[in-house]
Amino acid sequence: MRGYQWEWGTGGARRPGREQEQGDNCVLFGVDSNLDLAQALFDLGGVQFGSFDLGPTAGTSPIYINPRVLISEPTMLRRVARLIHGEIQADRARRRPRIHSFAAVAGVPMGGLHIATAYALESTTPLIYLRPSKDGEAEPLIEGRILIGQSALVIDDLMTGGSSILSTASRLEDAGMAVRDAIVLIDREQGGIERLKEHGYEVIPILKLKTMLNFYRSNAIISEQMFERCMDYLQLHHHDADAPESSNGSAPAVMTDLAFDDDTSATDEPDASPEH
Repeated sequence: MRGYQWEWGTGGARRPGREQEQGDNCVLFGVDSNLDLAQALFDLGGVQFGSFDLGPTAGTSPIYINPRVLISEPTMLRRVARLIHGEIQADRARRRPRIHSFAAVAGVPMGGLHIATAYALESTTPLIYLRPSKDGEAEPLIEGRILIGQSALVIDDLMTGGSSILSTASRLEDAGMAVRDAIVLIDREQGGIERLKEHGYEVIPILKLKTMLNFYRSNAIISEQMFERCMDYLQLHHHDADAPESSNGSAPAVMTDLAFDDDTSATDEPDASPEH
């Protein structure tokens, strides 16, 4: 597999020689692109290939995704915020926008909270989040200023079946807020969009897993064999929208301190046999 080694310094992580080519703040494709995100995740170790036990929803997966590596690279985290902001701005320019207007963004702890915070700073949008419940607390608390009837856009970093977004939206609505849409940084394309649509929520992914895989294959980052293995896995594990949802550390019916985590890829280290 081919990747880039990042150099670390006072300006953050960068690829060797890139500053001579385009400047320290350059991006691979000249503009903020979701393919830059795919490349950065691989370079930072946020994408691994092998055999990973990700729980009942994702099953045994040949690909492991951990978007939380982005918090160690502030420049890329800022680009992620710009990608989200650009997607929302472009959607608002459509004749029929998919994303309804919102007055606040709600980050799904914990991975989605970092992404939502970056977007809130980029767009100067108020931020709220659900703090996982502690011992003795009946349910999670909403941190931030809440206004009854206020609309919120839910933001998460990774989605498999949609449990985290669904649980977060439900809690916000119980508190009197209005939730109609969500943005997810990476969609594993395993039924989450369809399932949430069944519940009345529109989900906009910034980057889809198949797009990532096609990018990695076309740039010889992964072999044809691994590409086909991952595509076969996705075809086999695309869950129906009305199928029962459960994942490692996830309990849709009862919100606990781990119920926010929709995918093992972004939580605890899975039982894994990575390929080097």
